[in-house]
Amino acid sequence: MANERLRAALLQKGVTIADLADAIEVDPKTAERWVTQGRQPYRKHRFATASYLGVDETYLWPDALTRDQVAAASQSEVLTIYPHRWAVPRDIWGRLFSGASEEIDVLVYSGLFLADDAGLMRMFGDKARSGVRVRVLLGDPDSHEVSQRGADEGIGDSMAAQIRSALVFYRPIIGLDNFELRLHDTILYNSMYRADDEYLINTHVYGTRAGNAPVLHLRRVAGGDMVATYAESYEKVWAKATPVES
Repeated sequence: MANERLRAALLQKGVTIADLADAIEVDPKTAERWVTQGRQPYRKHRFATASYLGVDETYLWPDALTRDQVAAASQSEVLTIYPHRWAVPRDIWGRLFSGASEEIDVLVYSGLFLADDAGLMRMFGDKARSGVRVRVLLGDPDSHEVSQRGADEGIGDSMAAQIRSALVFYRPIIGLDNFELRLHDTILYNSMYRADDEYLINTHVYGTRAGNAPVLHLRRVAGGDMVATYAESYEKVWAKATPVES
């Protein structure tokens, strides 16, 4: 059976089977069998093909990786674990977002510590103007979920007030090309901060403010699926959130 995902990835990149074979140094007939007959390459060739085409290895060959291999690759996605968000060095945030060349994503309730940083807001605007897609998800201050989170953290209506303050700080860049801000009403289990394939995941702990909860520093690795799980979750929240207009 032909590997239609591999065929589609070649077409999307605009390369031929011969181009692929040349890039990863295999016989063109071997590469052709991967596409037309669905033959499964050796692991090193799977990795090289996925890297060349800019897709996940698991997308091209979903049955190729064993459970142990997926677990090992996913463990490699963890760069650092911080015991608290306040323990993340300030320069990490700057390096994370300044390194983005394609996408910046933020998922929070208020994320006021970001919005109140004039330098980061200026960076978000500059990134959007340079062609980087910047997406920000804030909690809907009028939603039940935000009200409940405020109660859970013992700060009452302050959570909604923080979101409204954050909205004020984002106003100058709302309306820029490549910048989008939406309000969500989901139960937020983690806050997410993404720059291309690198993530800071701020876990949420009941009864504890987000700033005091742990943070995972992740980077996507071919064959791993931890980052992919968070990325998929972000897209689900984004799809049902409400756009904020300028």
